[in-house]
Amino acid sequence: MDSLPENDYNEKAFHKTFILFCKEYCVGKAMKLANAYKSRGVPVMSIFLYLLQLVFTKKSMYMNIMTGSHAGNFKKDTVYRFLSAQFVNWGTFLLSVAMNVIKNICKLTSDDRINAIIADDSLFSRMRSKKVELLANVHDHTGKGQKFKRGFRMLTLCWTDGVTLIPMMFRHLSSENKKSRYNEINPKIDKRSCGYKARLQAISKAPDVLIQFLSMAAKAGVPAKHVLFDSWFSFPSTIIRIYELGFKVVARLKSIRTIQYLVGDRKMTLAEIYAANKKRRGKSKYLLSVNVVLCNEDKIVEARIVFVRDRNNTKKWIALISTDMELTEEEIIALYGKRWSIEVFFKICKSYLRLGAEFQQLSYDAITAHTTVVFVRYMVLAVEKRQGEDMRSMGELFFLYYDEIPDIQFAEVIEIIIEMLRDILNDLLFLTDAQIDAIMDRFVSKLPSYLCSKMIAKNTA
Repeated sequence: MDSLPENDYNEKAFHKTFILFCKEYCVGKAMKLANAYKSRGVPVMSIFLYLLQLVFTKKSMYMNIMTGSHAGNFKKDTVYRFLSAQFVNWGTFLLSVAMNVIKNICKLTSDDRINAIIADDSLFSRMRSKKVELLANVHDHTGKGQKFKRGFRMLTLCWTDGVTLIPMMFRHLSSENKKSRYNEINPKIDKRSCGYKARLQAISKAPDVLIQFLSMAAKAGVPAKHVLFDSWFSFPSTIIRIYELGFKVVARLKSIRTIQYLVGDRKMTLAEIYAANKKRRGKSKYLLSVNVVLCNEDKIVEARIVFVRDRNNTKKWIALISTDMELTEEEIIALYGKRWSIEVFFKICKSYLRLGAEFQQLSYDAITAHTTVVFVRYMVLAVEKRQGEDMRSMGELFFLYYDEIPDIQFAEVIEIIIEMLRDILNDLLFLTDAQIDAIMDRFVSKLPSYLCSKMIAKNTA
């Protein structure tokens, strides 16, 4: 029984943290913009707050609601209706909250830091389901053994400054081929609703959805100029389309015979480019750097391909491409390294925040709503982690202390050190004042000229 008060305290602490997050980043306002509000009954924010903290209470929704231990006075059907609402634009909601968080984080970083948008997809598995709307056999490029699994490709767009990652947009992609889909769009869905538009996007090609997401990010004013992604999207046509949106691409390339790059007057594959050029020797960070031209119909984009040695197999290489010609080879490699944070994001969402495991509903709207809740949970954790590690996130308290503590000039520090040396020489070596003055004069004469002038000016003043 002693553990009950502690658990109750933790639940209250979590509830307070989520309320503060929702107030600071205008979650309620974002709900109204996304058409998620009610004229009567249980407030939408009460249900959303309950879902946010559900995973941290170590209880299932059934136990929470059936025992009446949750904060709100509502039943499970209320939660299911909220998740299955087809007129709620969850994409607009998530992007609005993400932009509020990103603007706050950008205050803590300098303008010289390179922010980036990361695009990647991950398997959203529903192996035991057969009646989920738009369920399909999708390719699992990360798993071992079975290559095609039942579920969705969860295409996700995130923003990062190299320290904190914030999810902005996502879509559960089904298969374009009707033969690969187990179920089609529910005919009862209103074609004017946001849910129907999301379903149409789910059966579109992944590169087209990626371009739509980047267009939305550009209109929203996301503070990033570079887009990072893996080799699954690094086709010349896709890179050129992203470049036309105003973004610069840093991505990994596939070594495919059908994809060629213009080097001088000759079109060559990646393997041919690597074989035809001299490699750098020694312990260089990269093996080869070649300027190329990407061609797609009448569109041309200049780029740079950097070949890096594969750590897992030193006989193989990895090719990175950048459409930002101002970046050096080392900067391209370092910038692409920021892409790994989205893999950590997927791992945390699936293993700890119960993405895809907390609810087993059949509606596509419910899957989208629950994924949005999980992504907002990750935002809360990311913000808390940033506030705990970055001293500048302490806000006004930091600046008040900073103003109260006077700055000690470097010349004053040197003078304090000289006085300490004088006392040590007098106490340990029993030197006379004349001998100590001679040693100090010799020490001061060896200091840089600008320090000597500052100390003389201070003593004369």
